[in-house]
Amino acid sequence: MASQALVLVFLLFPFSLHQVVASSSNGLIFEGFDENSDISLEGSSIIKTSRLLKLTNRSTNIIGHAFYKTPFQMLNKTDPPLEPSAFSFSTYFVFSIVSPSSGSGGFGLAFTIAPSTQFPGAAAGHYLGLFNSTNDGNDTNNIFAVEFDTVNGYKGDSDTEGNHVGVNINGMDSKITEPAAYIKEGTESVKEDFRMAKVDAVHAWIEYDGEKRTLDVTIAPWELSRPSTPLIKNYNVDLSNVMKENMYVGFSASTGQETSSHYLLGWSFAVNGVAMNLSNLPEPPPKEEDPSSFPWVNVVIGILSALTLSLLCLLILLTCYKRYMDFEVLEDWEMDCPHRFRYKDLHLATEGFKESQLIGIGGFGAVYKGVLPTSGTEVAVKRIVRSPFHGMREFAAEIESLGRLRHKNLVNLQGWCKKKNDLLLVYDFISNGSLDCVLYNPNNSFVLNWGQRFNILKGISAGLLYLHEEWEQVVIHRDVKTSNILIDGNLNARLGDFGLARLYNHGQVSHTTRVVGTIGYIAPELTRTGKASTRTDVYAFGVVLLEVVTGKRPLDSDQFFLVEWAIENYHLGQILEVVDPKLNSVYDEEEVELVLKLGLLCTQRRSDYRPTMKQVTRYLNFDDPLPDIGDLGYGGSNSSSRMNSGFLEVTPSLRTVETSGYLSSITMSTKSLDAGR
Repeated sequence: MASQALVLVFLLFPFSLHQVVASSSNGLIFEGFDENSDISLEGSSIIKTSRLLKLTNRSTNIIGHAFYKTPFQMLNKTDPPLEPSAFSFSTYFVFSIVSPSSGSGGFGLAFTIAPSTQFPGAAAGHYLGLFNSTNDGNDTNNIFAVEFDTVNGYKGDSDTEGNHVGVNINGMDSKITEPAAYIKEGTESVKEDFRMAKVDAVHAWIEYDGEKRTLDVTIAPWELSRPSTPLIKNYNVDLSNVMKENMYVGFSASTGQETSSHYLLGWSFAVNGVAMNLSNLPEPPPKEEDPSSFPWVNVVIGILSALTLSLLCLLILLTCYKRYMDFEVLEDWEMDCPHRFRYKDLHLATEGFKESQLIGIGGFGAVYKGVLPTSGTEVAVKRIVRSPFHGMREFAAEIESLGRLRHKNLVNLQGWCKKKNDLLLVYDFISNGSLDCVLYNPNNSFVLNWGQRFNILKGISAGLLYLHEEWEQVVIHRDVKTSNILIDGNLNARLGDFGLARLYNHGQVSHTTRVVGTIGYIAPELTRTGKASTRTDVYAFGVVLLEVVTGKRPLDSDQFFLVEWAIENYHLGQILEVVDPKLNSVYDEEEVELVLKLGLLCTQRRSDYRPTMKQVTRYLNFDDPLPDIGDLGYGGSNSSSRMNSGFLEVTPSLRTVETSGYLSSITMSTKSLDAGR
């Protein structure tokens, strides 16, 4: 009935739209304000001849209130249920914030529902003229407010520029807050931020559903229509304990040491109805101009702008000419290396190595997802750090060797690119990320079942066998670990990251280098001799075997060592007690026991006790029986056992594991060491 009455007044009295068009016990509407408006003004609030209601001026630490003089019934005490419930309400208003031309301005304004139009002792600044340090947060305040704030720093040591919307109950500690923005049309969550103090004016809609007890808040700049999706949507809040039976509605604003002028252009409000649209509003107040904007300043700015534009055009011409003359000039030796990508193609594929395309950061550089413009193929592009130990020619030769590796269980190197000091490697893009992520940080709580885990382990084994024995040269990976094993869309394993790999001919022995790898996966002999071999890869694979079965990292704390834990349970005759509880006891016991014992066999202290990858593969396929591991020694004291299990003692002086050999050096942080990387 209230909304019908409002429409009737619109039809009968169109000439009075700039005044209070209609009001009743259930609603009100103002399209502009004048001295006849039924508004109670307190503090610095005034009504301008331009029909604007000005809540604050540029004075410091002032408060302005503007409340409708007649209270509304906001609490249902007559109808069931047994306990009183808050009525639904809706409000729509347009406000403008005028900040100084220099500085950020402050503080803000709030739509307010309160039991009184008087707020004794209320403070300015962050309290917005509603509360003070004594009563802030008291349940007896019975105040609901939605704030539009331009200063951050409530309860902080200092104030900074802000721009947010918050829902407050009985205090200034917002229950929910969002940066000022509107949801783009046609989307559900794409936000377009804007600064409330920079636009001409701001539309605001606040709607409370008393039955569902949910709140929606929607805002938009002056020139836009109402967005379909609220900024704060379906926020659960019960106002039954906040509202009294009769409440006043209005606005409160304040300034602090930073000041802004706060204006209202129009306002409508309805209880148990929809607030009416506002159409015949006054123009927003003008924004302040910079005091330095004198005519001679404009002339100087014009001259400088013209000069800057000329220089910019010249710079663009010179840049284009340089690119035309020598863009990606190839050296003779580079012409002999196939699989070379053009830099501009990789630049386009990764959207200019945009941060949003970043999918990982490793010891050698950042990895970006890309789509090749020529074929539409998804790739992973790594920008690596050049090694101080090799020149670019040797670098390219070694990369070219690795580029010929082709196996279904390896992340294949598709090609490379060099531009000045940038070296880019292009790999297959693997959709499911690393085994480390799938085991420990899965999407949507996904858990690999035993069949999938067993298949992954056999895939890794096949890839390592190819590297050790089936390719034209022996390739020692030297950094086998779960974070370097990628899982494709069919949940097959792909071993990647050959940044530490070494190549040598079959029948030869690898050269001694410095210790490389990741703590928790490093074979014990490597820490003594520095000599990497296929058996050091086998040791690391043994740790991966135990890791996949148990679901535990090699080092979970200073007191937990995966290999030692598995050995202890094996000697106690309870090897199956280490199985990952996330499997819920659903697994093939014969396969699980085989993998656990094979993991212990691969992590033997003596390298000559460890099987080759050919033997490992045959064991996993049940082609050969697993030898008895009961007599193979893991003995010794706790400290020696810990070293025999292949783990380094991490001390403050030992934080770096590096190489002087193949591609690059890797420096690991304490976090990487502690987590087993």
